[in-house]
Amino acid sequence: MPAPRLYVTDAIVLSRFDYGEADRIMTLFTPTYGKLKAIAKGVRRTTSRLGGSLEPLAELRVALARGRTFDVVTQVEVTHAWLSLRDSLESTATAWYLAELADRSIEERHETEGLYVLLKRAYELLDAGMATGRVARWYEMNLADELGVRPEVDRCVECDRMLEADEEFRWVPPLGGVLCHRCPGPPAESAGLSVDALKLLKAYQRMDVEAIAALRLPPLVEREVEGAMRDFLHFSLDRDARSLAFLDEVRRTRPPVPRARPAAGSIPVVAATPETGATTEE
Repeated sequence: MPAPRLYVTDAIVLSRFDYGEADRIMTLFTPTYGKLKAIAKGVRRTTSRLGGSLEPLAELRVALARGRTFDVVTQVEVTHAWLSLRDSLESTATAWYLAELADRSIEERHETEGLYVLLKRAYELLDAGMATGRVARWYEMNLADELGVRPEVDRCVECDRMLEADEEFRWVPPLGGVLCHRCPGPPAESAGLSVDALKLLKAYQRMDVEAIAALRLPPLVEREVEGAMRDFLHFSLDRDARSLAFLDEVRRTRPPVPRARPAAGSIPVVAATPETGATTEE
């Protein structure tokens, strides 16, 4: 039975560009139909009834008609505007970065409800004011999990031995995670990983997002984990996200994110929890 010509779906705009004199072509992310290209005809005219609704960084309810090259947007309703997300330039830049990761991770017309829910939840967290770096790391780790490339942080990726807190670690994205000091690895592809960064990576895998939001951590540890996850996703997706340059420019007053992390050695973390070594608010 052929698919109906008209259909309605929830959607988040991942990217868009102007087309012709008044049209706009968009990449929509949907829970049922995956990623799809759609055209909004005449949307750039001031008289268009769609123009004010077809915005990125919001969840939409979109009615579409199937077309030969692009599906055609016929109606739009904003269901979640997430207006507070736009109050901070860093939050907005982070949201664009997460959208680009989603765009690069999914194929067109493949159902990806888990990834859709993940991106929607990340936008909710940014809108609620959670620290942008925490949201990004939580999203990156869960995205890797959804894609089936979850990094190994409990065992050595080479010898499968359980990692111990008093040894040295190396972060090797091409091998899929952490390498112990006993196993040889490719020097150009690895970097030292502190024990506290390893604990924080475990926290992002094991803790719920509310607990992650409450962690108290030294900025150096957070930057180390940010660099580790960037390296991991660069290898997994085969390139850096273009939006990272803008995000880094927005955060230019902060110290740069290290791409090569320091040699192993504990960075002090106060009142560590037994499970992760990360700290929570008293």
